[in-house]
Amino acid sequence: MTAVAVAATLTVGGSAVSVAQDAGGGSAGPARAAVDGARGAVVSAEHLRTLSAGEVAAELAGDEAGAWDTGAVRYGVDTYRIVYRTVDPHGRPTTASGLLALPRNGERRLRAVSFTPGTELFKGDVASVSTSVWDQAPALVHASAGFATALPDYLGLGLGPGPHPWMDVPSETTAALDMLRASRTVAADRGRHLRREVLATGFSQGASAGLARALQERADTWFRLGAVAPVSGAYAFRDVELPALLAGETEEKASVIYTALALVAFNRLHHLYDDPAEVFEKPYRYTIEGLLDGTHPGRDVVLGTPDSLEELLTPRGRAMLERPSGGLAAALRVADSVCADWTPRAPVRLYYAAGDEQAVTANTTHCRAALRARGAHVRTVGLGTPDYENSRHLGSHQAGTAAVVRWFRSLSRAL
Repeated sequence: MTAVAVAATLTVGGSAVSVAQDAGGGSAGPARAAVDGARGAVVSAEHLRTLSAGEVAAELAGDEAGAWDTGAVRYGVDTYRIVYRTVDPHGRPTTASGLLALPRNGERRLRAVSFTPGTELFKGDVASVSTSVWDQAPALVHASAGFATALPDYLGLGLGPGPHPWMDVPSETTAALDMLRASRTVAADRGRHLRREVLATGFSQGASAGLARALQERADTWFRLGAVAPVSGAYAFRDVELPALLAGETEEKASVIYTALALVAFNRLHHLYDDPAEVFEKPYRYTIEGLLDGTHPGRDVVLGTPDSLEELLTPRGRAMLERPSGGLAAALRVADSVCADWTPRAPVRLYYAAGDEQAVTANTTHCRAALRARGAHVRTVGLGTPDYENSRHLGSHQAGTAAVVRWFRSLSRAL
């Protein structure tokens, strides 16, 4: 999860770049494009920007809401918007988009970073479409440090069709994995080779994505898991985050929007209710599903939702969240799977901010305990109380990105 985005732009420059659609895929050497129609096959790749190292540093430092750390900037960056083939939550073919950032360092063999982003309410507020520093920063930070960096927009965001299946770990995982596959093809078309070991990171909603587990379980024939470094995740949505939302332990407007998202998005996949009137009070029962369809900027969602859960939820809606059962219980089990029933064999660091007002820090404690109980060595890294627009949660994104890239640089020499 991340704070509500209230502005976005769809203005992106660039020229279309053709991508060969060869069949096959070698196990060594440059990748060849996936078979047309297969998961990860490239539909289009568009070169967006070329930045020098100085321009990257200036852009990161020039964020009016708070400068990003530029200490890891070493190289210029090329960015590409990729549209690729993937599957929807039901396994049916669809497309998604994402951003690939490649360092201008002259290296032919590149370590790959996958960054899975936090919640966005509007299709345009994602890295492949938005030009805001906030959305672009993770790609610029990691790529300018020397990593090929892939950022999936997730299903239903960016140029992807349909609504976004929020906090659906399986579709987040397939979107992220297929973005890596597409990125390998696009990089190879430019004479660059992505190494096997993927350094997996993400923020908030993206911290709970399941890519790391999928890579360890050999979901792909090429990529392997190199390290895991999520930031400020809601890893225990049922046992920690949802009770905190209902108890008023999180920022009030964020609680309203995340609670509404949970009911609306989970209902699309798990059928929680027949009519919004069962769970939402007037007048929101008439508008909330439309507001959360991805076509409304964050500002509209903020203005179109109440300031308290009491105004939003019917007694039945609140009871459903307090005592999850049926489809909701199933949805929450899926959402919480990132820390359950597996033992990471790669290095793991969980980054968090003290007093996070959105993803409460008990999520990190819960995840560490669950993974350690299965024999994993997990280190938690406190980021202090960073601030971005009066939010420690957003501040943890900035501070965490800087800390993660430093760790990844130290690891990359050993992988």
